[in-house]
Formats: sequence, structure tokens, C-alpha cells
Amino acid sequence: MEQYLPILAMLVLAVLFALLSRLASKLLGPSKPTTAKLAPYECGIVPSREPPERFPVRFYLLAMLFIIFDIEIVFLYPYAVFHRQLGPFGFWSMIEFSAVFFIAFVYMVASGALDWGPLRKVRRLDVTIPSGRTTESTIRRVGLEGRETEGSAA
Repeated sequence: MEQYLPILAMLVLAVLFALLSRLASKLLGPSKPTTAKLAPYECGIVPSREPPERFPVRFYLLAMLFIIFDIEIVFLYPYAVFHRQLGPFGFWSMIEFSAVFFIAFVYMVASGALDWGPLRKVRRLDVTIPSGRTTESTIRRVGLEGRETEGSAA
């Protein structure tokens, strides 16, 4: 039991710190909120309008998925170092661990979490290109006015 005493002491200190911080915030903080105090601070710029839209839930799900993949990479490093000592049990545990994240990723892709922005229409490729089109007739040259070309050098 003595070995858990430092952990218990740290837990008590953390809870006390949180409670005392909350109490000090209530006692010392401003008690008369005004519209200026409640307005968001944007580096000194006064907001002129509300944001156009909220972020979709898909955005946050995708962000959490990438954080989870980062955590998975952190757990793969110790496995890579000790894979011989862990043997087949460690291998199959890591396969199972990775499969859970892969299934979540496949679900997110299938539900359209990676589809940001407007949908693009597919253009047909069997459209014939007119024979009169060349690179000289379709590409506009910018900034060549007043410059010498290769053939007109003096």
C-alpha cells in the first residue's frame, strides 16, 4: 500500500489545484459581463459578422481519426523494438490493434469524410478536339510585349 501513496498524494494535489483554481476564478474574476467583455477577441479586430457556417461533424471525426493514427504510430515503436521478445502474441495483438483503426478509417472514407468542397462533374473524354488547335493558338503568352524573341535578336 505504501507504494501507491505518492500516486494518491499527486491525485489529491491535482484535485485541490483544480478546485482552488476554479474558486479563485470565481472570486477574483469580473462579475459584471458586458457585450465587450463577452465578445470574442480576434487580435484586436472587431468581428463584423457571425461566421458563415459551423464546421461539419465529419471534420471533427476526421481530426480525431488522425490523432488516433498518431497514437497508433506511438505504440508501433515499442513493438518494433521488442518484436522478437513478444513473439506471435505481440504480432497478432498489433494486427488486431491496427485492424480496429483501419476499419474506422475505411468507414470514414466510405461515409464521405474525405470529400471536402463541391463535387466535380466527370467530363467525357470521347469529345473530339478540333484539328485547328495548337499550343500557339490556345496558350496565351503573358509578359512578352517589348521583349525580343529568339528569331528577332539583333
